[in-house]
Amino acid sequence: MTSLMPRSSLLPDVLHWLESEFPFGDRHVVRIEDYTADGKYVLRAELPGLDPERDIKITVEGDQLTIEAQRIEEKKSKSHSEFRYGAFSRRVHLPAGCDPAAVEARYVSGILEIAVPIRETTEARQVPIATGTTQ
Repeated sequence: MTSLMPRSSLLPDVLHWLESEFPFGDRHVVRIEDYTADGKYVLRAELPGLDPERDIKITVEGDQLTIEAQRIEEKKSKSHSEFRYGAFSRRVHLPAGCDPAAVEARYVSGILEIAVPIRETTEARQVPIATGTTQ
């Protein structure tokens, strides 16, 4: 029995188009998840097949955390590839109370996990106002 569907599906091409910055060019989407646990803001990013020492850079500036990565294409004779190559980045706004000086990161099985301690918030206090003469 013959299939009416073509051998190559258009679905990967449509998904790529939806993930791109159409009409401004190609980009690789860094998929992330984040949560708060044990007094830390935790950000996890899918970055499979990268060398964390060579291909991934994490920077913190103010309350902005940026993940930059690059996947370099290996020259091989191939007829089909759905891999995405090139430089890509993702910027995340850190929640209030995060300590950007104490960011920790680790890379295991293609997942980059970044943990940022959240400082304990202190109770608001009333400040007394001095009266009298000024000096």
